[in-house]
Amino acid sequence: MPGSPSPTWAAGPGARAAVVLAVPPGLRAEFFGARDPAGPGGVAERLRDLAEVLPVDDPADVDALRAALAGADVLVSSWGMPRLTGELLAAAPRVGLLAHTGAAITPYVGADAFARGVRVTQAGQGMARSVAEVALTFTLALLHRTHRYDHALRGGGDWATASVAPERHEILGSRIGVVGASRTGRAYIEVVRALGARVQVTDPTLSAADAADLGVELVELPRLLATSRIVALHAPSLPETRHLLGAGELALLADGAGLVNTARSWLVDERALLAELATGRIDAALDVFDREPLPVEHAFRGLPNVLLTPHRAAGTVECRRRQGDIVLAEVQRYLTGAALDHEVGPDALTRVG
Repeated sequence: MPGSPSPTWAAGPGARAAVVLAVPPGLRAEFFGARDPAGPGGVAERLRDLAEVLPVDDPADVDALRAALAGADVLVSSWGMPRLTGELLAAAPRVGLLAHTGAAITPYVGADAFARGVRVTQAGQGMARSVAEVALTFTLALLHRTHRYDHALRGGGDWATASVAPERHEILGSRIGVVGASRTGRAYIEVVRALGARVQVTDPTLSAADAADLGVELVELPRLLATSRIVALHAPSLPETRHLLGAGELALLADGAGLVNTARSWLVDERALLAELATGRIDAALDVFDREPLPVEHAFRGLPNVLLTPHRAAGTVECRRRQGDIVLAEVQRYLTGAALDHEVGPDALTRVG
């Protein structure tokens, strides 16, 4: 159709591409800042060598975004940006690539952009290691009950009372269940296996050969829940994974087992989880919640068997740098006609969040 972008950027004589950087200044520095203040320029300087950079400080400012997109060839998106669809898409006739600094693209692009030929890439791979390490941290905390001791001491309990906790275990030899062999799931498998865990996985997309390559046992979900000392969730947020763990599934967890969720609250019936945790029978470590920010009065906050973090599993210095590097490399590949390494298609729109 007239005005539609080509599958790759087509430069005319002397043409210079324009890249809209819809990333707030703070995040921009984390993704694209200089690596070493005393050294050469960072990702942002390298990006400016490739194209004219048009920063949008507030991605939610639709007017500023629309004005910048009018002459842009590439859009780099971040959290808070409205969807590139409808009127906003119409205001970006030359945009042929949306490069998202995060993982899930659904909030930032619609089917009409794909239909017009806009290519989409994302930097989720850069987040896998940091999220896996937090999941490992949660796993060790639940095994050793450190969250219970901390809660008891901070709550004013006497030394003897604070010293009481359910039996504790080392990760060496523990059976760890992983729901979803995603990028993050595989990174988690790598680190827990390195510490001697016996890992079993449930994932309908994982073949027996792939499971063997990962060094894990492939099992059905009920068996995994019933026989794992720790269950770590790394499945995608798809329509079919909505409340994958409900009251019936949570009841299968053994007494003293732990649940780790650094993925999405979408995967767990939060009310059922709260009811199970209130009994004190199991423990949980959670980075994601149905309502974020988590309300101050939420019952999770008062439970001694729950470890909570405010959706910060990703976001290490190294993670942000990897995400920035991925985005820069993808933009460079697009502008030079090379194949994209992290491209996703319209099927990615089925992922929630």
